[in-house]
Amino acid sequence: MESDQTVCLVKAPPTELIAQLRDGKLDVALVSSIEAIRAPGYQIAAGLGIACKHEIRSVRAFRRRNVPIRLVGIDQSSATSVALLRLLLAHRYHSEVAADVRFETIAPTCKPAELPHDLVLMIGDHGLNADAGDRAILDLGTEWRRWTGLPFVFAAWVLRADADPNLVLPPLHAARARGRLLGPVDGTHDAAHYDIDEEDLHGLRRFWAECRALGLANENDPPFVTTNIHASR
Repeated sequence: MESDQTVCLVKAPPTELIAQLRDGKLDVALVSSIEAIRAPGYQIAAGLGIACKHEIRSVRAFRRRNVPIRLVGIDQSSATSVALLRLLLAHRYHSEVAADVRFETIAPTCKPAELPHDLVLMIGDHGLNADAGDRAILDLGTEWRRWTGLPFVFAAWVLRADADPNLVLPPLHAARARGRLLGPVDGTHDAAHYDIDEEDLHGLRRFWAECRALGLANENDPPFVTTNIHASR
């Protein structure tokens, strides 16, 4: 994509990309999938994203054993991962979460066992490479699959409302085609995949519904668009 003279590629942390997308500075951005239902008017590029069928390996929580979950440390690198953890604690682990549970933002670390938190969420390279020490490991992709029986979509290509899919999507698909030739380079050993199929979409819609039910977002599902500007639901 960097070699395409029609494209201006912006590299920034996900939270900054979200801010630029909301401000209209970007036509499209690869951002946390929950962003799609946190602000109105978005479109979603059909067929592209970051997802897992079972485990993800790069999004893991490290739990202190045999104690209630009272203090949770969260790496804020991915809004979707934080939302997913909150859903799992509210539903899958609700009986093990203290009534006065608190969430704190922490700096990424590869030594989660050294922190005072009962549960520590690490994302990306820190999630992949963390030394669990004596803590139990929860792979959030695996936990979601066990709860819902569905895949999980961590990130999507989100277009602002007035972006033209016929102009925006072809470079994305061309970049994806080049990526297939390169093979997996993300360190998850094929746990992550980047072509979003119908099963993935079922998982994404379930995630959006659960987020709305828990009060983590309130917008309706956005349309999925292709280069023919056909929306699918």
